[in-house]
Amino acid sequence: MKKTVTASEDGITLLTLLKGREKLSSRTIKSLKFREGGIKVNGEEVTVRRVLHAGDVVELAVEDRAADASETVIPRKLPIKMLYRDAQVTVCNKPPHMPTHPSHGHLDDTLANALAFLASVKGEPFVFRPVNRLDGDTSGIVLTANDRIAAGRLFTKMKNGEIKKTYIAVVCGTPEPMKGIVDAPIARADVGILMRTVSEEGRVARTEYNTVAVSKDGKHSLVVLRPLTGRTHQIRVHMAYIGCPLVGDFLYGERSELIDRHALHAARMTFPHPADGRSITVSAPLPDDFLSLCEKLIWSSDDE
Repeated sequence: MKKTVTASEDGITLLTLLKGREKLSSRTIKSLKFREGGIKVNGEEVTVRRVLHAGDVVELAVEDRAADASETVIPRKLPIKMLYRDAQVTVCNKPPHMPTHPSHGHLDDTLANALAFLASVKGEPFVFRPVNRLDGDTSGIVLTANDRIAAGRLFTKMKNGEIKKTYIAVVCGTPEPMKGIVDAPIARADVGILMRTVSEEGRVARTEYNTVAVSKDGKHSLVVLRPLTGRTHQIRVHMAYIGCPLVGDFLYGERSELIDRHALHAARMTFPHPADGRSITVSAPLPDDFLSLCEKLIWSSDDE
């Protein structure tokens, strides 16, 4: 990353530029300080106390190197679709039944493995930096950062609620009212380490929803959801809490013979680009199993 110091920045320290103007986190700045050639001004390595002058060229070594690579991520050729990619960010449409990152029992079948394979084809080191994560059975948009500066900026944007996400779900029953906001704190449940529950002792959690279609018999609905906070299983927990669990959700509802996962898809995301702040919106089409479910439960009922 290169930046030329402007007249308005003349006389400030490098630290002020990086932290105040460029919005780099203390962690990112620290990592650059201890990296060989991490921070340079006019081609020379400097400390963050360096006073800058108009026309100075600041260089930050943000590119990944072999030593940075995620050695535990095994490259695997897996089917994923790119929705957007440039030097700073990669946005993928994750298929259902694919975990986002490796874990016990899923060491080589995740989105991280797929992206590691694409990097290996280009001979590039790979570091996995997901900005958002989806449950293995949730399909749709995953945003990842391609370097440490982009990651730091996007994580901050996510924390501040500047990254907007829209999901589509098929639920049991019909929400009442048909649109609104579920405002109910979420905590870890007493049973196991995976399950969450609504609890007064939990963290603030808010989900906006809008019912866009209802089956003729009223037993199922198609709902558009926008999480206003980012808690684990938030949408699944909140829909179950109002009596409308996701179809196929074995954890918070019941399994379904019509779909072998919970019916949730991350369909749309708008985020500020980490380099210049411009707004980028990406959309992911509904996967076949989700469309088939809608045809059987929602749309077919309307035609009867």
